[in-house]
Amino acid sequence: MGGLVGGLLALASAPLAAQQPLEVRLEAPDAVRPVLERHVRLLRRENLVLPEEAADRAAMTRRTRREIADLLATEGYFTPRVRFDRADAGRWVIEVEPGPRTTISAVSIEFEGELSSPASDGGAEHLELLRARWSLPVGEPFSQAGWDGAKQQLLDAVSARRYAAARIARSRAEIDPETATATLSVTLDSGPAFYLGELQVEGLEHLPADLVQRYSLLRPGSPYDREELLAFQTGLQNTPHFGSVIVDIERDPALAAAVPVRVQVTEALPKYLGFGVGFSTNTGARVETTYRDSNLRGRGWEFATGLRLEQRRQALYADIFLPPKGRHRDSFGALIDRSDLEGLKVTSQALGATRSTVRGDIETQLALRLQHEKIEPSGAESRTSNTLTANWTWVKRAVDDLLDPTRGYVLEYQVGGGAAVALAERDFVRLYSRFVRYQPVRSTDVFILRAEGGVTLADSREGIPQDFLFRTGGAQTVRGYDYQSLGVKEGNATVGGRYLAVASAEYVRWFQPQWGAAFFVDAGDAADTRNDFDLRVGYGVGARWRSPAGPLALDLAWGHQERSLRLHFGVAIAF
Repeated sequence: MGGLVGGLLALASAPLAAQQPLEVRLEAPDAVRPVLERHVRLLRRENLVLPEEAADRAAMTRRTRREIADLLATEGYFTPRVRFDRADAGRWVIEVEPGPRTTISAVSIEFEGELSSPASDGGAEHLELLRARWSLPVGEPFSQAGWDGAKQQLLDAVSARRYAAARIARSRAEIDPETATATLSVTLDSGPAFYLGELQVEGLEHLPADLVQRYSLLRPGSPYDREELLAFQTGLQNTPHFGSVIVDIERDPALAAAVPVRVQVTEALPKYLGFGVGFSTNTGARVETTYRDSNLRGRGWEFATGLRLEQRRQALYADIFLPPKGRHRDSFGALIDRSDLEGLKVTSQALGATRSTVRGDIETQLALRLQHEKIEPSGAESRTSNTLTANWTWVKRAVDDLLDPTRGYVLEYQVGGGAAVALAERDFVRLYSRFVRYQPVRSTDVFILRAEGGVTLADSREGIPQDFLFRTGGAQTVRGYDYQSLGVKEGNATVGGRYLAVASAEYVRWFQPQWGAAFFVDAGDAADTRNDFDLRVGYGVGARWRSPAGPLALDLAWGHQERSLRLHFGVAIAF
């Protein structure tokens, strides 16, 4: 017994026979090397060992040869030659000659269903346009990914509008290995044209039943358009009412005449309390608290109120936003605001109502405001005014990204004013415009041009609210000068004038995806008469960091007239 146990212990402690490592090297043209190295198992594995049995080595060779042939076929190589050099048992060499790559010799694209009817939308011209946009034309190399992608692209082009149930009815790729050519044929069945029916909303519990309908711009009887449904879904998702939204239709040809639009929503928590801190070189350090109720009184009204305390400005506000009516949305609110900038203390209380309208990238606002204002210029007489004003704003934001614009432009116009017959001390009209152009340079850099100008038409600036006059200077305007420091001197203070002009040129060089540097020149002024107008120039350099809230800008600017150096901090978004 002891001898048996001792023998077993000796056997267990004996070292296993060492396995010989295996090194595999690929010799193949650069055109196919990456795909083989990425997908052939024998080339991807590390710490390979040489199979002891000849049958295992042969099986490994057959499997690898089959993998290589299958992979090359997906890239259009159907007559490859694969050779294994195993002269050195521990160092295998795989030699691959892919042969000629197959090219497209003929393409046939046919259509069935309502799209093929002469009376269909676009008719024969539309069909020819679809054929012309086929992404795998005659003469192009064949690949499985290209073939699948071309069919999917054709299907997407048809099914995106009207033909929601479109499908690839038949497709065939005939390969001739001897001539290395491929003949492609595709038949697409569009099915019937789809037209929208009524909304079917699921998931509402506490919000009003008609809330989703009020956000909808979809009209029953209009042709199905996938982009319109996605835009509707995105619009709902961006409201504070919903945590998640799915908008879709049933692609059943039997429902095509009036297919219901299914809207599945999950309600978000209606009440939100927030706190924030911040800093800007314009108004100093900031603390803020906000409260929001997105279902006030169970009507779907949005109530937002907040208190913002900054070193040079404080504000308390409350606003109520009503659910939209098509493209229009109404709101009303109250504001108490106090600021102390450049020796001018302004205290105002206001009640207002606004109608906003959004059409694509264009937003307009019409605002009425009843305001009591008290201004206290340092070293001059204080005064108060009561005004009822109206202001119309038109903004077009045609940029690639609102938070980080690199291409496009922002254009804004404002027309507003007050009348002596409606509380104002005098008649006045304010005209204002702003233009910002973002021009990409090379692949990453951006050249930015800014210009803004305004004029308040009135006999005098006396009695006109400061919001309808102009001051400038600071971040996003004329850098190198303090915030709101360029304007009309009254006593020891700077107050608003009736004329404004500002221009800026800036080049942003992005050294890394998140970090960049800026070089800029600004010029501008605000004055009460054209004769007093005197352009002030600032120039300098800055740093840029792409944050989740947009590029943060830290600028060091030299004010040419004041001979002073100032630091400015802000967020460079397409406001």
